[in-house]
Amino acid sequence: MRKKMTQLAYVQAYEYIRDRILSGELERGTKLVEERLAEEMGVSRTPVRDSIRKLEQEGLIKEKRVVNPSDMDLRDIFQVRMLLEGFAASHCAMYMRESDVEKLKRCVDIGRTGEVEEIMAANKEFHEVIVGTTGNPVMIDIIDRMQSIIYLFRKTVVHHKRPLLIEEHDEIYQAIINHQAEEAERLMKAHLQRDLEFCLNWIKG
Repeated sequence: MRKKMTQLAYVQAYEYIRDRILSGELERGTKLVEERLAEEMGVSRTPVRDSIRKLEQEGLIKEKRVVNPSDMDLRDIFQVRMLLEGFAASHCAMYMRESDVEKLKRCVDIGRTGEVEEIMAANKEFHEVIVGTTGNPVMIDIIDRMQSIIYLFRKTVVHHKRPLLIEEHDEIYQAIINHQAEEAERLMKAHLQRDLEFCLNWIKG
């Protein structure tokens, strides 16, 4: 029973801190004080400490401060995504199941007509379906551990309406359904490169 309570406190602490970072309530560069956070949540310092450690692994916290990624940090993150998601898109063009193809189409459609939060969710699913199709647990785990930091970039491109975002998703989708593996990979890499450039320009602006 005590173990279950400890686990619950950890989950609550993790979600509380993560959500405050993702919402912007805890701004970039903010120092996290374990005692203060524990008092706010009414828990001991242990689940707070464990939560901060996990968020460090996910790239949202560095040296107990909310991450304020440099240009090089952004480039490094996107380079990994380009390599992995480019390969995944190529794989999809050869092996994607019909049910997953339908999911991609739905994501593109929502991207054209949905509200901001719906577009955010559809954007996330679009990339997750493509990576998931590889069936490669190592690749899926690497991308999964990057999800929180990816969310911040996704929020930037969706909320600030990066031009041609959904059109690029549609082009990737078209290359996949037409079994154009090299084109799907090229388009995915170009798509992520434009995301990177948009984020860099927005941060500098």
